[in-house]
Amino acid sequence: MDETITQSREGFAPFGAWRTWYRLTGALDGGKPPLIVLHGGPGCTHDYVDSLKELAATGRAVVHYDQLGGGRSTHLPEMGPQFWTVQLFIDELNNLLDHLGIRQSGYHLFGQSWGGMLGAEFAITQPPGLRALVIADSPASMKTWVAEANRLRAALPDDVQATLTRHEADGTTASPAYEAAVAVFYAKHLCRIEPMPDEVTRTFTMLAQDPTVYHTMNGPSEFHVIGTLKHWTVVDRVHAITAPTLLISGKYDEATIACVQPFLAGIADVRWHIFGRSSHMPHVEEKAECLALVAAFLDRYPFASS
Repeated sequence: MDETITQSREGFAPFGAWRTWYRLTGALDGGKPPLIVLHGGPGCTHDYVDSLKELAATGRAVVHYDQLGGGRSTHLPEMGPQFWTVQLFIDELNNLLDHLGIRQSGYHLFGQSWGGMLGAEFAITQPPGLRALVIADSPASMKTWVAEANRLRAALPDDVQATLTRHEADGTTASPAYEAAVAVFYAKHLCRIEPMPDEVTRTFTMLAQDPTVYHTMNGPSEFHVIGTLKHWTVVDRVHAITAPTLLISGKYDEATIACVQPFLAGIADVRWHIFGRSSHMPHVEEKAECLALVAAFLDRYPFASS
């Protein structure tokens, strides 16, 4: 492993009465704007996007963190829907930038799935330090996401579909049978590597230990979205994103072309790459190619001239 990647430190950023766990790989004074990685979920952990730390070998610091309610950050299972909002996670990101002292000097964002949704919301505010944005495998509208997920679900074997429908109607989505049926969908449209890599499994394990945020904001599965995000959209606001943006998708992605298209249509400075052997995790399924693409894109946007 490159020596730069082994140079890392972990810490906690105080966030009100809570703490955000983060890990910094590489040095903030490495000469390039650092990359902040926003994981998905909501409610997952940084583990499944851990491969992004390898970008530290290109001379830039990479910051992973576990969003509030997940992983190594403060868990708040007692909090209800009014607490778990998009604005909460924007505030947490702003707090982390201030804690690291990089808000004004400049940084990049890489948001995957829900992390890309969060990154888009953040970029719409036009924060002055944001040099470039990567939106990976993310929808611009949950209405489209659900419609497309159910289109993909309709192609599953009949018995799998019947199991999903029965347990959703009965409210028994925590049953092993439902989870097994969901796994069939995930193997096609979430991560096509079998067995799933350890870093992906770690995220699923930790999510299962406390699914509060995921169940509250999303629901019991990727296609049964009954949480507070079910009406979420940025379609009418993406034109406000001024940061140069890279869109990443997989050919078999649950975030389909229809999900991503509004970003392409609405963001002025944007480009899109679809990985032909990937589903929802090109950074895992085609890691080398994905990281090379991201590195080349970010290198086009150094610190702003003084």
